[in-house]
Amino acid sequence: MKFFIDTANLQDIAEAQAMGVLDGVTTNPSLMAKEGITGKDNISKHYLAICKIVEGDVSAEVNAVNCDGMISEGEELAALHPQIVVKLPMIADGIKACRYFHSKNIRTNVTLVFSAGQALLAAKAGATYVSPFLGRLDDVSTDGLHLINEIRQIYDNYNYQTQILSASVRHTMHIVNCAKAGSDVMTGPLSAIKGLLKHPLTDIGLNQFIEDAKKMKL
Repeated sequence: MKFFIDTANLQDIAEAQAMGVLDGVTTNPSLMAKEGITGKDNISKHYLAICKIVEGDVSAEVNAVNCDGMISEGEELAALHPQIVVKLPMIADGIKACRYFHSKNIRTNVTLVFSAGQALLAAKAGATYVSPFLGRLDDVSTDGLHLINEIRQIYDNYNYQTQILSASVRHTMHIVNCAKAGSDVMTGPLSAIKGLLKHPLTDIGLNQFIEDAKKMKL
């Protein structure tokens, strides 16, 4: 399973990259605004800065909600850097734009997916990635992991090449469960990725090794 980080914070991206486990980055307008990145030129420069840190795909989201606007914005984003993947909303115009980009060999990530039917449409339209929002479903007392399992079954049934990019991942068990369900990618915060390192028995064992090593030097 690929590990993406869901942020526009360059420091977090660099830290995840330094760990040697980062495969890509996902962003959205909210994450850009959180970092104080506003204005078309500044946002474009920020995407390029991200692409300099990571070697994998970087999802860049369009702001338009009509097909022509998505195509115009998406083409500009894709032209910025070969790593850029155009992120489109799961609406009718988003699916139309996805089909257009597929015909032009421009990679896409269809986002805001909350049902297996939406994921099926995205795959039919030729999406490179589909982003079901695991955590947001959990927030409304719906089993987000069940959706990942449904999409995996459908894609395997028909050999769709669209990759399942489990989004809105909040914590370490989300990551582990996505891996068990066969998600191709997960995207979440740095804290969730680093959380996989933690186990109390590891800490206890390491402390014991350190103490024993000190005794050997006496």
